[in-house]
This record gives sequence, structure tokens and C-alpha cells, in this order.
Amino acid sequence: MEEAAAAGSYSHPYIPSDLSLPDYVPGFLSPLTIVAVYILASLFVATTIWLISGRFPRLSTTERWLMCWWAFTGLTHIILEGYFAFSPQFYKEKTPCYLAEVWKEYSKGDSRYAARDAGVVTVEGMTAVLEGPASLLVVYAIATRAAYREVLQLAISLGQLYGTAVYFITSILEGDNFASSTYHYFAYYVFANSFWILIPSLIIVRSWKKICAATEAQVQKKGKAL
Repeated sequence: MEEAAAAGSYSHPYIPSDLSLPDYVPGFLSPLTIVAVYILASLFVATTIWLISGRFPRLSTTERWLMCWWAFTGLTHIILEGYFAFSPQFYKEKTPCYLAEVWKEYSKGDSRYAARDAGVVTVEGMTAVLEGPASLLVVYAIATRAAYREVLQLAISLGQLYGTAVYFITSILEGDNFASSTYHYFAYYVFANSFWILIPSLIIVRSWKKICAATEAQVQKKGKAL
């Protein structure tokens, strides 16, 4: 009996196969459905923000795209990552709750999520609580051309890069063997996270240049005043 119960704990699709997940309930939605819903929801958010940003004539095309990005990433942090951080038993969900389905599926690319790895939970929790709301604040800051908009974008992007670096480095230090297959490794673990390396890096460069240019202009203005 005890052996059967123990074996039941390992009845899941994750690596390592002996990862103990008592009362694990398989996902109800197909991977295609999960990804399709996420893409459609993201497009809806981006399209809505794009249309709204068009009502602000002073905004450049780049600034409008940035508003779309910050709205998308902010909601992703708050809703998806927030659910993970504060739902420790998502793998036991017995109904087709979409957010639980996302993490059941994503854990095939990184089982540390199902295992509630302390480092992953910490990074995701801080991202949801701090970077999520701050990202939505950037949308407002850009729309109103607030003076702090570039500094805030720089700070959040650095935080995203830091969090992503910690995520990858801890995985490497722990053996980098948490994916169920090569496909899940590259599609979920590598590709899905690459956006939070590439885009924040580009924003950091842009914001750095903007801040430096503004500082230089201020210095020259004071020099002329003297």
C-alpha cells in the first residue's frame, strides 16, 4: 500500500520523475489552447493600448509601442506570475482554471515551478508585486509625458534583466535538468523567457541615451545661464 501511494506521488509528466507532487491532477486544456488564449489575450491588450495611445498626438510611434509592451508585461507579471506566486498548490487544481493550466504546462519546461523552488517563487513573487504595478505606471507616465518615465523604464528593465539572470543562473547551478523534453526546454524555458532579455535590453539602451541627453542639455543650459 505504501509503495503504491508513493508511486502515485510520481504520476506526473515532470522531470525528475521522482519529484513528489501528491494529489497531482493532469491538465485539462491542450498546449495549443493554452498558448492560443495567451496570444489572443496579449493581442487584445496591445491593440487596445495602441488605439488609446493614438488619442495622444504628442506620442511617437516608439512611445506607443512601448506603452503596449508595458501594459502587456505588467498584466503578465500581475496576473500570471502573481497567480503562481500565491497559489502553491496549482498542480492540484481539479477544474480547468486557465491560470493553473498555464503553470501545469509551463512546468514541463521547468519543473521548479511545480516543485515550488524557493528561488523561483521569490523571483516571481517580487516581479508580480513590484514590477507588475510599476509597469502599468509606465503606461500612464508615457501617456502623460511624466518627467520620471525614462528613469522608471530603466529601473524596471534592469529589474527584469536581473530576475531573468537569477532564473537562468540558478537553473544552471542546480544542474539545468528540469525540462520534460528538448521541445519543452527550448519552447518554454528558452524562447518564452528570451523576450524579457531582448526587449528590456533595448529599453535600457534607449532610456540611458534619453537620460544622458536630457542631463547634457540641462548642463549646457546652466552653463549658458552663467
